[in-house]
Amino acid sequence: MDARARFDEIADDLVARNPEVELTQMMGMPAIKADGKLIAGFSRGAGAMVFKLPDPALRDQVLALEGAELFDPAGGRPMREWVVVPPPHAGEWQALASEALRLRLHRD
Repeated sequence: MDARARFDEIADDLVARNPEVELTQMMGMPAIKADGKLIAGFSRGAGAMVFKLPDPALRDQVLALEGAELFDPAGGRPMREWVVVPPPHAGEWQALASEALRLRLHRD
């Protein structure tokens, strides 16, 4: 399965199981919104999913994956809570999307 198809599968699953989740666009890319806020997207340029991970420990753990990096949509100013997870780690995408959703819905 190609990376975009995997994103679509994950996005559709989250929408089907969670009434507060919807599909949208973020900076021109397909994205997932929960409770009115963006939690994940698909970077066409990187061919990878990006996740909002406000938990520093989790973010550091994900950034330790080979090829993962902070999301920098404009080039030059990375978004500190957003991580690009490349296709070699697509097996992690579902769990990361679920965790991004959990972090959004159970924020303090």
